[in-house]
Amino acid sequence: MSTLEAPLKISDQIQTVHLFTPLPIRGVTLANRIAVSPMCQYSCEDGFANDWHLVHLGSRAIGGAGLVMMEASAVEARGRISPLDLGIWKDEHIQPLARIARFLKEHGSVPGIQLAHAGRKGSTDAPWRGGHIVPAEQGGWQPVAPSPIPFAPGYPLPAELTVSDIRVVVQSFAAAAKRALLAGFEIIELHGAHGYLIHEFLSPLSNQRRDEYGGSLENRMRFALEVIEAVRRVWPDHLALFLRISATDWVKYGWDIGDSVQLARAAGQRGVDLIDCSSGGTSARAAIPLRPGYQVPFSEKIRREAGVFTGAVGLITEPGQAEAIIRDGAADLVLMAREFLREPYWPIKAAQELGVKIPVAVQYGRAFPQMPAL
Repeated sequence: MSTLEAPLKISDQIQTVHLFTPLPIRGVTLANRIAVSPMCQYSCEDGFANDWHLVHLGSRAIGGAGLVMMEASAVEARGRISPLDLGIWKDEHIQPLARIARFLKEHGSVPGIQLAHAGRKGSTDAPWRGGHIVPAEQGGWQPVAPSPIPFAPGYPLPAELTVSDIRVVVQSFAAAAKRALLAGFEIIELHGAHGYLIHEFLSPLSNQRRDEYGGSLENRMRFALEVIEAVRRVWPDHLALFLRISATDWVKYGWDIGDSVQLARAAGQRGVDLIDCSSGGTSARAAIPLRPGYQVPFSEKIRREAGVFTGAVGLITEPGQAEAIIRDGAADLVLMAREFLREPYWPIKAAQELGVKIPVAVQYGRAFPQMPAL
């Protein structure tokens, strides 16, 4: 029998199918290259995680994802997108988050959490309620931003952050990181994408300051890098730190992929281990060319030119597509959001399609008799 005709052993399959190879980052090892991307659920009261989050995220861990990331968690109350957002701005938030992190880890997934500040896009309602601005009398607040520029017509004028305000926000990220550690998370992702506060400082479309936080690329990156440094100081060396960015604004004279490469280099030098490559969100007039894997080229370029791990996200739905991204060196990790809403057990489906055997929870073994028990 020739080598090409010889059947593959399970160990050979795991080595051959790149999507199911482990990913070690510092002292954290993901069992595979599949991650559940942070997805806002708009289901909290006063920022507290609840049973919805446990079931929503826990089912994805049982489904075999190597990393399960909790949704954008506000580091300040005014940093929420909506009054229904998850929060990590006070110590009382730790216990319900710890329950979820513990469950994820018990079922084979690395627990991660995204730390976020909505900036000028805050104080809006849940999408299924229309996403309208929430006025103060209904529990809303005045958003803040690098410059007093509304996101779009109909959005409120944000208050411009002073330099002392900026320092407070930086420390809020660090305090949130300490709470994430106490809750048992092993990966933090800083949300620097989609037109929220860190991205607002990066983009010249939203940052028109004339002080040390505005103007040049170096100045516009200052806030992001200060947040990274503050978080890395309190986040243990053996745990991983990610940064999600919008690799381009998709608007002329906005933030672009060249800027992103420079940010990724600087972030890597300060202790960021992986750049999660998304795009858009800072301008309502952006024309985004949606198609399968449309953001993958950003991940590949940043990985190659900045020398850091990258994650690819955006319209990745098929196992063969995800495998090709990892196999071809376009990313080190594939993150999926809507596809996990449609299919919580997508990794098991992908393993079956790609011919790999992965552990499955013993309670589900009767449905997958060909898979080893977890």
